[in-house]
Amino acid sequence: QVQLVESGGGLVQPGGSLRLSCVASGGSFSLAALGWYRQAPGKERELVARITSNGDTNYADSVKGRFAISRDNAKNTVYLQMNSLKPDDTAVYYCNFAVFGRWYWGQGTQVTVSS
Repeated sequence: QVQLVESGGGLVQPGGSLRLSCVASGGSFSLAALGWYRQAPGKERELVARITSNGDTNYADSVKGRFAISRDNAKNTVYLQMNSLKPDDTAVYYCNFAVFGRWYWGQGTQVTVSS
């Protein structure tokens, strides 16, 4: 069973930065595709960024040029560096781990962008 623990969320002013981390245990981390999703109040969960086992990445149009996803297989950790944050980025951010046709989710971490 894969367990995911996110950290790094919080309150930040518009234009600020945060780095989210997600540590995985119990799975084949190096083989997994990893992603960050977010869900704002009243909205559906949406993909923010994704990185494959080969290191290929893709991003939602709304975050391109501002966010960067990366992975450290030695630490079983995936990161999301978020720069130039906007109020519209406010949401609960979830880590996703996909391997062998199975998906796993973290508990989520709140990101609030407000002055």
